[in-house]
Amino acid sequence: MIRRARREYSMEEVLQVLHPAVAKWFSSKFKSLSPPQRYAVVPISKGRNVLVTSPTGTGKTLTAFLSIISRLLEMADRGELEDSVYAVYVSPLRALNNDIYKNLEVPLSEIKEMSPDLPKIRHAVRTGDTPTSERAKQLRKPPHILITTPETLGIILTAPKFREKLRTVRWVIVDEIHSLVENKRGVHLSLSLERLQHLAYQKFTRIGLSATINPLEEVAKFLVGYENGKPRDCLIVETSWAKAIDLAVLSPVEDLVNTPPEVTSERMYKLIADLVKENRTTLIFTNTRSGTEKVVFHLKKYLDGVENVDEKIAAHHSSLSRYVRKEVEDKLKRGDLRAIVSSTSLELGIDIGYIDMVVQIGSPKSITRALQRIGRAGHKLHEVSRGRFVVVDRDDALEVAVMVREALRGRLDRVHMPKKALDVLAQHIVGMAVEQKWDAKEAFELVRSAYPYKDLTWEEFESVLRYLSGEFTQLESRKVYGKIWYDPEEGTFGRRGKYARVIYASNIGTIPDEVSVKVYTTDGKYVGNLEEEFLERLVPGDRFVLGGKVYEFISARGLRVKVRPAFDQKPTVPAWFSEMLPLSYDLAVRIAEFRGWVFRRIDEGVPADEIVESIREMSNANEQAAKAIYNYLVDQYLYLKHLGLSVEDMPSDKVILVETYVDEDGRRHQVTHSLFGRRTNDALSRALAYLAGLKVRRNLGIAVKDTGFAIIYPRGVKPKINIGALVGEDLEELLKKALDKTEILRRRFRHVAARGLMILRNYKGYEISVNKQQLSAQKLLKVVQEIVNFPLLKEAYREIMEDYMDIEHAKEVVGKIASGEIRVVDVGEIPVPTPFAHNIVLEGLSDLIFMEDKMAALRRFQLAIKNMIEEEVQVRGR
Repeated sequence: MIRRARREYSMEEVLQVLHPAVAKWFSSKFKSLSPPQRYAVVPISKGRNVLVTSPTGTGKTLTAFLSIISRLLEMADRGELEDSVYAVYVSPLRALNNDIYKNLEVPLSEIKEMSPDLPKIRHAVRTGDTPTSERAKQLRKPPHILITTPETLGIILTAPKFREKLRTVRWVIVDEIHSLVENKRGVHLSLSLERLQHLAYQKFTRIGLSATINPLEEVAKFLVGYENGKPRDCLIVETSWAKAIDLAVLSPVEDLVNTPPEVTSERMYKLIADLVKENRTTLIFTNTRSGTEKVVFHLKKYLDGVENVDEKIAAHHSSLSRYVRKEVEDKLKRGDLRAIVSSTSLELGIDIGYIDMVVQIGSPKSITRALQRIGRAGHKLHEVSRGRFVVVDRDDALEVAVMVREALRGRLDRVHMPKKALDVLAQHIVGMAVEQKWDAKEAFELVRSAYPYKDLTWEEFESVLRYLSGEFTQLESRKVYGKIWYDPEEGTFGRRGKYARVIYASNIGTIPDEVSVKVYTTDGKYVGNLEEEFLERLVPGDRFVLGGKVYEFISARGLRVKVRPAFDQKPTVPAWFSEMLPLSYDLAVRIAEFRGWVFRRIDEGVPADEIVESIREMSNANEQAAKAIYNYLVDQYLYLKHLGLSVEDMPSDKVILVETYVDEDGRRHQVTHSLFGRRTNDALSRALAYLAGLKVRRNLGIAVKDTGFAIIYPRGVKPKINIGALVGEDLEELLKKALDKTEILRRRFRHVAARGLMILRNYKGYEISVNKQQLSAQKLLKVVQEIVNFPLLKEAYREIMEDYMDIEHAKEVVGKIASGEIRVVDVGEIPVPTPFAHNIVLEGLSDLIFMEDKMAALRRFQLAIKNMIEEEVQVRGR
């Protein structure tokens, strides 16, 4: 049963359950308990599974280790402590593992100093970076506490000798669990934990540590897994209230449309520079790696008065080498930096020293991510986490204001967890076969005890066994051979071939190889490189900027892209699109609700000053941000009034507005105002574009934003349907047809095939290039498309539709349209797109090289709207 902790324990009660030496050390170092310690130390000491969620700097890690160290010392007192592993600590980051090793060294050595007669509790790190000599040492003298990553845990479960040292495991700590549950690394870990439990002599205690996350009950089930069809017991310790937060929304200018871009940019950097100067160390988050580099470059100019400015500001993101990142982290810990600019790489709990304030440029796209980032400031328990959100776009300003309101109310987005990933399952089945001969039904039940697989069917499980055992002989011509044997009559399986263990160990993991793709013109001229993730978005005819010029995408083969120059044509896909974080569905719906609330307030005649003050109060926005948000909403309201709409027909969480705009090239942009986040809109737009394309017998373009999407019709072609046409359709089947022959299916199938050991990344010590992997994947894709329900193709579709897109919420939206809970209001063709549509229509102009064009177009739209609604403006006294 999953329960919430209600009982709070006193210092005396906590000290009583600790070994006397640990109690002596703890009471000498701490005069009081932190919130997680008050609730979790005693239950952990009693062997209960516990999920602890608490802000950074509240002592979560020590909470987890106190009872473990105590129990290890008690075992030593009784002469039971052997050369074996008793506790496994798992985190997603190698850097965090190294921090934990150092942080654990302090209490262990200090306890030993205070009580010299105690035996030494050994702890060690084991990751892919651990030298062979250190691994050999760990086998001879195993650490009592093993610190590792999900991937390395998966490998050592099959290490013939070391796995025997894991049979004694009594505790497993999963740190930063919030960063694992959302992706396949978490799915992989969930299966490893069940395999570890099968190996261990006794049930071990599971301890999950997390920053802000929701829903906690589901995360707890992920941590503890299932037994006999029911979740194992878990106690949830939620102390997210433990630290105060101070948040504010700041706009550098009041008018985010008519202010020249260079003025907005200058004032933004000056605003950020002032914040940096006011604080000792400021952590600045951007949403893209390119944005990080750009901010570092420009911010230096405005940090006048800061000595050695080039040495006092640094960038930190995943594209930098590990050596450079480590150097930056060390400077930060020493207090040598005044500002550090990061994309996502500093969100997790590695020790980065003291941060006074976090500045977020633009929207972090989810309440949870916002709080995780802001939580890096004021690292100590009694300190306030201070965060400032700087916005330079109207949609961002509105989004962040609602986000801050929700954060202050304690509302969080729900986490998305991949379910029934058949590629990860295939990898683990090979790992299990390496360990021993298995009864297939017993293995099936073990897999289903991992939460992401609780609904796995026997048919799905057996389809993976059949694939791995080489049943599909047509794959042998493509050099895909069986890696296990499976006897369906006897119901058993085991490893096949002497290389099975090596193949598993050298190809384990879920993170696909990141590569850049070379771009060539049709006459063979090399143009430059694209990120593979960016290539996934492209369909023939798409135009993008590379090296300052516009090119049209023709085709891709392996890691080679063919394009033709598009000369003076506008790009249709911005270069940074692949790096953009998607807005969460829950927050998107809250923003849609807020839009509707403001429209009603305006319609009721509430004075502008009163609405602006409401916006300021709810989000702690500065005057300029609050006015920018109000002006954006009132412009939309007045234009829709001019078009004859009532307030009940304006876009909100209950109304999807559809409008059509004809651009200067004669193309029609059918804009759907569906504020559900980009993942949901991606699914809705592709399904609708496929359906609409069949009606007009043409390929249609798509522009997707968090706030809605546009289906782009060629010159002379008019829309015949809108989003309402999806009612009664099988959304899943439509999407599958829409994805067929797309780059995203080809690329994602390679990722899935590599995880499922269909394509090997490493064979007999040789790395296989990603280009060869991709070429193999394209050939294999054609073969498996002829096989009914082939598990890895099924998984590729599932990954795209459920993890990359959000088909579940798309179905929910269509269901609400069908039931009348959401109405579709189609205003047809209008002379100028509404303010809410501007960013969607101008998506193709969003590349930095065309920023001035974009702003000029926005100003033209705005001026046209202003002229149209002058009468309404005068009536309302603006």
